[in-house]
This record gives sequence, C-alpha cells and structure tokens, in this order.
Amino acid sequence: MEINVQIREFIAQNLLFSDNGFQYDDDDSFLQEGIVDSVGVMDLVSFVEENFKVAVDDQEIVPNNFDSVNKVAQYVRSKQAVPA
Repeated sequence: MEINVQIREFIAQNLLFSDNGFQYDDDDSFLQEGIVDSVGVMDLVSFVEENFKVAVDDQEIVPNNFDSVNKVAQYVRSKQAVPA
C-alpha cells in the first residue's frame, strides 16, 4: 500500500477518530489545521517506526518531517533509501 494512503488511514482512524477518512489535502499542515497535537505527533512517530521499519531520531521530530502527509511520506522514503 502506498505510504501516503497508510499515513492518511492511520491519522483518520487513530488521531481524528473519523469513519469518513482523512478529509484534508496531503499538503495541509497538521499543526495549522489542528489535525495533530503534540501527543499525536508522538503517536505518528511510533506508527512510522513500527509500520515502515525506520528509526526516528529525536532531532528529526520537526515540522519539516512530521507536519503533513506528504512531509511524513517524504521523510519515510528518505529514511528507507538510506542503508542501515
């Protein structure tokens, strides 16, 4: 399943508690739209680590990496491209 789709589904089900799916654009800011709060960011980080098998360093938990579906997907792709 495409990374963006998995991220949207996780957020809709686990952070928005929505049965209607993710009703935002993939570039919409999680913080500006009130989609994800600070606790939600940590849930999202845990999801990324477990689901995509990447290690997220504390200094990487920044808006550039975790403030929209596209930013998270881009971050995951960049981490997966780096050999362990």
